[in-house]
Amino acid sequence: MGARPVKAPNRGRRIFVSLVTIAALLLTIPMAEVAFVQFWNPPITTVMIQRQVEHWLGSPYRAGIDYRWVPLHAVSDNFLKGIWQMEDSRFFKHDGFDWIEMEEAMAQAKAKNQPVRGVSTISMQCARSVFLWQGRSWLRKAVEAYYTFLMERLLSKERILELYVNVIELGDGIYGIQAAAERYYGVSAARLTRTQGAMLAALLPFPRGWNPLHPTPRLQRRFILVLKRMNDGGSIERKLGGTGNGTGNG
Repeated sequence: MGARPVKAPNRGRRIFVSLVTIAALLLTIPMAEVAFVQFWNPPITTVMIQRQVEHWLGSPYRAGIDYRWVPLHAVSDNFLKGIWQMEDSRFFKHDGFDWIEMEEAMAQAKAKNQPVRGVSTISMQCARSVFLWQGRSWLRKAVEAYYTFLMERLLSKERILELYVNVIELGDGIYGIQAAAERYYGVSAARLTRTQGAMLAALLPFPRGWNPLHPTPRLQRRFILVLKRMNDGGSIERKLGGTGNGTGNG
């Protein structure tokens, strides 16, 4: 009897299994990362790494990472209320995506015949700052949406806010409210006055280009807007169940 012919390997099946495996990894790795920050504070973020690489490639901004973690209850309400009112006033009401704001942005764009402006919630900004990179692309937006979805289901609003205030850029090489408070004002995050907290909240659109100690006219206008919204908005301490820090006046 002749030898039984050996079947050629099913190349299509191997490709399919490989694609399924890659897809599973792409879905489960973010889950593991979000689960990690549910219990542990991130020792470093992708944005910090990105900024270091940009410096090595010739960016005019300096290298270095000034990053000091503080619990949410050790952050003055004078800063928390400022970023809440300016960055995402419906943060405690939405599921990570502010559909109301998105509809308003689309309506405004249609009325003015302009591109739709970006609508980025605190949850989305947090996902970007902790796990992703700064930049504009549809790929990043898609991945950012997935991380935001996971964060809103695995983390509390308080934990998302705590991550956010500790990792956001608040200057060239300055990450988080504790480092910013010490660098600019020589105080802890808990001791920020109303004026100081509002000024740091006003930095967020351009943190590496603005200096709160020497505000440009545009930063000064934004600072006044932050104060106005803080005056008009509700109490963030009640939203946080009384865990906020109300110290600091002026």
